[in-house]
Amino acid sequence: MEEHAKVGPDMMTMRKFAAYTHSVVFVEVRVDDELGVARVTRVVSAIAAGRILNPKTARSQILGGVVVGLGAALHEEGMIDHRTGRIMNPNIAEYHVPAHADVEDIDVIFVDEDDDKASPIGVKGLGEIGIVGVAAAVSNAIFHATGKRIRSFPITLDKILTAEAQQ
Repeated sequence: MEEHAKVGPDMMTMRKFAAYTHSVVFVEVRVDDELGVARVTRVVSAIAAGRILNPKTARSQILGGVVVGLGAALHEEGMIDHRTGRIMNPNIAEYHVPAHADVEDIDVIFVDEDDDKASPIGVKGLGEIGIVGVAAAVSNAIFHATGKRIRSFPITLDKILTAEAQQ
């Protein structure tokens, strides 16, 4: 005896309901007034991703995404020589990515969500949802700490020192 089956989302249900993972990110920063150095002291990322099958690996996925978002906000910058078109920092030795010392307290909260429309077992994808919103939250936290709105990444100390405070 042999049986074949396929489990997938019902197309009619997919047309009626949106079933996407969503999140919110809160960031706390400390900015040195004289030096312009910004340090992220706390990140809280709350994720609504349906039923979480493996909380340990799901949390690790989000932690990694938050660290990538912190790198995008504060460290990572591809430097290009505009005369030659060459990348000036083509390796990890010269391209600053967050290290352990750059990351302080990260809290991951999974919102208990029962979504039978997303899939037969109520799961949604985590993917890169941990990255989404982190850089914007860092930028907003720096604005609230300094009154200076910086609209380009990475937010470096020279940008913080030269930016004009907004009213």
